[in-house]
Amino acid sequence: MSVVAAWVLFGITLAICLTIDLVAHRGGRGTSQTAALAWSGVWITVGLGFTAVVHFAFGSEGAHEYVAAYLLEKSLSLDNMFVFLLIFRSLRIERENQRLALSWGIFGALVFRAIFVLVGVAALERWSWVSWVFGGILIVAAIKAFREDPESEEESRVVRWLSKHLPISRTHDHEHFVVKESGRWMATPLLLALVAVEASDILFAVDSVPAALSVSRSRFIVYASNAFAILGLRSLYLALATYLRRIRYLHYGLAAVLALAGAKLVVTDWVHVHPLISVLAIALCIGLAVAASLLKRNGEPALDEPSASKRTT
Repeated sequence: MSVVAAWVLFGITLAICLTIDLVAHRGGRGTSQTAALAWSGVWITVGLGFTAVVHFAFGSEGAHEYVAAYLLEKSLSLDNMFVFLLIFRSLRIERENQRLALSWGIFGALVFRAIFVLVGVAALERWSWVSWVFGGILIVAAIKAFREDPESEEESRVVRWLSKHLPISRTHDHEHFVVKESGRWMATPLLLALVAVEASDILFAVDSVPAALSVSRSRFIVYASNAFAILGLRSLYLALATYLRRIRYLHYGLAAVLALAGAKLVVTDWVHVHPLISVLAIALCIGLAVAASLLKRNGEPALDEPSASKRTT
């Protein structure tokens, strides 16, 4: 299979998946935890199943790189979920409306990731020292993730900043992005949540794209793995939102993953690390973090979803 054919098949598959996702969740359907878990399984199966296409186009090495990049992005997306949890909790966005903000957020993420991947690969091809810069970014991000537990945050910093710079309606209409008050269009908390989700994803792309580039320098492999990992992010969030705060040591596992990816970029000119080793390292770091969290679980109650009576901006 040619690379062009792989791009065409990828575009068709992604378009079909996005259409199915939008239709299946139209009108608030599919927001229950059971449905979200089922859809998460579907999108993970699609993402990993696309490995076959990568294998035919890029060989076994490319397939290994795709799986490693996919698992890497999927692991780092767990950090995004903590931020989404803070955003929706800060703005008291109900579960059924969280779906709408995340849906639009996915489209924006696909566009921005494409830009980051194109720029990142072009920079690496032109200047070899860029790998050191990307490696440094990841190591700094790893240190930050190790020191700052996202669970301890009480309010999203992005939400705080946006609340000071956008005219926000006080009618608490969480079903529309904008409302008209006294002849003036005002942003609603839902629009604020959408902007915060998009801004947060751009910040996360600064870490996740260089991390994926530590596994592969192929534009197709890096973007396809990112796109399919993002595709199931909404369902995965709805499925795991209640349990996220119970995985108290997850940020240590994510810090280890980022640190390993950064180190791999720094030594890439001298040491070749097989993609399967990256897969095992990611699984080990996240697996140990989750296992440690489960062993040390202190019985804290699950985070309640915001109720209509507590809406605030």
